[in-house]
Amino acid sequence: MKAVSAISGLVGFLLSASIGLAQTYPDRPLRLVVPQPAGGGYDLVGRVAADKLSQLLGQSVVVENKTGAGTRAGTDFVAKAPADGYTLLVGASPNIVFNPALYKDLPHNTQKDFTPVGLFVAFTYTLVTRNDLPQKTLKDLVAFARTNPDKITYASGGLGTGQHIAMAVLSHLAGIKTVHVPYRGAQAAYQDVIAGRVDLFFDNVTTARPLVDGGQVRAIATSASKRVPVHPEVPTVKETGVADFTLETWFGIFVHSGTPKPIVDRLRVEMAKVAAMPDVIERFAKMGATPINPSVADTEKLVNDDIILWKKLLIDAGVEG
Repeated sequence: MKAVSAISGLVGFLLSASIGLAQTYPDRPLRLVVPQPAGGGYDLVGRVAADKLSQLLGQSVVVENKTGAGTRAGTDFVAKAPADGYTLLVGASPNIVFNPALYKDLPHNTQKDFTPVGLFVAFTYTLVTRNDLPQKTLKDLVAFARTNPDKITYASGGLGTGQHIAMAVLSHLAGIKTVHVPYRGAQAAYQDVIAGRVDLFFDNVTTARPLVDGGQVRAIATSASKRVPVHPEVPTVKETGVADFTLETWFGIFVHSGTPKPIVDRLRVEMAKVAAMPDVIERFAKMGATPINPSVADTEKLVNDDIILWKKLLIDAGVEG
């Protein structure tokens, strides 16, 4: 009886401590780690989320761009940070889904080390070229590449990014060999594409659009399942007939999997509010992105299903980090 009483007392103590933790959290500023440099999709998503969460949580949410090794350095930083809910991660298909398939020596396990708080936007990709590239369509480009292997170069914001994966998988499906030129972020990649030193860049539609509209690069295809409203004149890859290929990258907020459940629950409630905000929805829709707000169960299923799906696709394509 004494043992039962002691266990009951311990359970009661832990429950009251958990409730107290939820009531006091957060009592200091949070940091939101963006595992890519400023100027790209990760950074954009992170700054929107930080601004809105700051308002809802009543504490500052400071964006920290922790770059290096593609998206691995910043992601691993959060995996090794205290599991107290004060260090958040911008998680997306590249660092959560693609990296486990790309790197055998990944220092963290995305399924075991991270818990999704919420997803709130998905981006398709726009394949852009340098303006003086002789091939004006994707079909012409593929035809050239098939008879001139390794003559076409493509940029990315780093190994394992969506930009890398999009072009690597498309190249495999189209039966061509292209040369990957990784950079530290989208801005650095664009400098060389605009200057004509690299041929292609399969970037997310949001950051590609202003450069396409400004005439600095030329769009020849998108990875969407149907034409993107902000690029109505640009065909999808599937439309061109070169490959049966679509890709949309989701973005959201993740925390260390050891974070106490009351804190995770609080963050999930607030992130769902962010995803439902009319100004957030309108802002991303105008950029050509797709606002999303899946349930917790649907989010967990999507993440796990994508990890399985893309592991197979990347192995079949022979893509490694």
